[in-house]
Amino acid sequence: MGRAVAERLGVFGCTVVRLARTPRTTVEDVVHGAEALHGLLPAVDAVVLCAPATDRTRAMFDARPLALLPDGAIVVNVGRGELVDTDALTSEVASGRLLTALDVTEPEPLPAGHPLWQLPGALPTPHVGAFTDAFEDASRDFLRRQLRRYAEGAPLENTVLTSPGR
Repeated sequence: MGRAVAERLGVFGCTVVRLARTPRTTVEDVVHGAEALHGLLPAVDAVVLCAPATDRTRAMFDARPLALLPDGAIVVNVGRGELVDTDALTSEVASGRLLTALDVTEPEPLPAGHPLWQLPGALPTPHVGAFTDAFEDASRDFLRRQLRRYAEGAPLENTVLTSPGR
């Protein structure tokens, strides 16, 4: 998901700063490790969250990292609602300091009377970001690739391992 976001932003001439759990260098770019997050935030205009919800990522954007963002920055969450402290983000948007676009929230669905529905700097959507004109074709292509990989005995893409009982 992060790679797709980066590709789309690149078309608009955006400088994309990549961040993942572990640092690495790829053919396309340098990927910073999670420990670099706070050092990178003061220099970005936008943050697009695509991470899964794990013990390490829950509330990764609470008051402290939000405060590190420059005035006028936008926080976009298309990953999981639990990545962002909704109260802290609401406070920053209500003050006019930050903007936000949220396809996922915590809680989800966002209650009807929640301030984010009315704030001028907020654009919440009802968790529909995946459902574009490309969704059906992309889903079919993914399923075909997975079936081919399974038949060949190759590792499946996007495998998620969970601990027992989760």
